Amino acid sequence: MMSLYQALCEDLRVHPKRWLVTGVAGFIGSSVLQKLLELDQTVVGLDNFSTGKPWNLENVRQGVSPAAWARFTFIEGDTRDLDTCRQACEGREVVLHQAALGSVPRSIKDPIASHQSNVDGLLNMLVAARDAGVRRMAYASSSSVYGDDAGLPKVEERTGHPLSPYALTKVIGEQYAAIFARTYGFKTLGFRYFNVFGPRQNPNGPYAAVMPKWLQALADGETCTIHGDGDTSRDFCFVANAVQANLLASVAPESALGEVFNVSYGGTTSLTNLYWMIVERLAAVHPGFERRDPLYGPPREGDIRHSQADLSKIRAHLGYEPTHSVAQGLDELVPWFAAQAARL
Repeated sequence: MMSLYQALCEDLRVHPKRWLVTGVAGFIGSSVLQKLLELDQTVVGLDNFSTGKPWNLENVRQGVSPAAWARFTFIEGDTRDLDTCRQACEGREVVLHQAALGSVPRSIKDPIASHQSNVDGLLNMLVAARDAGVRRMAYASSSSVYGDDAGLPKVEERTGHPLSPYALTKVIGEQYAAIFARTYGFKTLGFRYFNVFGPRQNPNGPYAAVMPKWLQALADGETCTIHGDGDTSRDFCFVANAVQANLLASVAPESALGEVFNVSYGGTTSLTNLYWMIVERLAAVHPGFERRDPLYGPPREGDIRHSQADLSKIRAHLGYEPTHSVAQGLDELVPWFAAQAARL
C-alpha cells in the first residue's frame, strides 16, 4: 500500500509547486533541495554561507539532471535582512525555513548571534512570507525546547525550561509562528528536529555535530571523545525523515496549521552504542581500519541527558512514517562519507 508521502511525491510530479528553501546550502536544506529537484519542482534557495557550504550545492548539482538543476535559483543573502526575505518569497507557494545558527555550545558562547539568526531571521521570514501571499510556511524548530523536562518520550504539549540560549531561540520562534497563525491566519507548521544526521553534514569546526565529527576523526586515525559516561542517549534522525516531514507540510490539513511536531525516528541510541555502530561500518568500507576505544570526558554544558520523540501527533496529522532507522541511516551515510571524505 502506497504511503501518504509516496502518493505526495507522485502527485508533485504532476502538479508541481513553487518552493523557497532557506538555509539551502546546509545539509538539511540541501537534502530538501535535492529531493524537490528530483521531483521536478521549481525551487528558490536562500543562504548566506555562514554555516552552509557552496560545496553542498555543487554536490546537489552533480546528483540531479541538468534540466532539474535549471529549475533552481540561488540567492546569496541573509534572513536577518527583511528586503532579502521579501525578494526570496516573491511568487513562492511554500516556504521551508531551514536557516538557523545551530549548536548549544555556540549559543552559550555568543547568545546575540543565535538570537539574531534564529529569532530575527524567522520573524523576517514570517513577515515576508505572509505579505507575499505564501500559502504556508514550515520552519525548523528543535528538540532542545523540551529543556529540563524529564519525561520520555517527548510529547509536544509538555516542555520544560530551556537549558541554553539556542533552546530559548527555538521556543521564541515557535511562539512567533503561533502568533502569526492566530493573529493573521498565516499557515505555519513547526518541526522539532531530533539530532538530524546525514550526507553533507559538516564534520569540521568547534561546533560540529557528533556524528560527522566522529566519522572524520575515525577516518583520520584519531581517538574520539564521548562527553559524559556514554549512557547519554538521543533519538537520532536520518535526514531523509526530515525531508519527508517538510514535503508533507505542503499538503498538511487545516488541523495541523499553527502546530509544532516532533520529527525523528522514535527510538533511542546511547552515545557509546552510536560510536560502535559507526566504527563497525567504517571497518566494512576501510580495509585495515583500526578499531579503537573512545575516551570519555565531562558532559557538555546545556546538554540534556536523554531524548526520544513521541511521533503520535505527526503521524495523526501529517501521515508521517520514518523511512530510516539509525542503523539504516548509517548504512547510507558511512559509504557516502567514505567516498567523499577526501573532498570535505
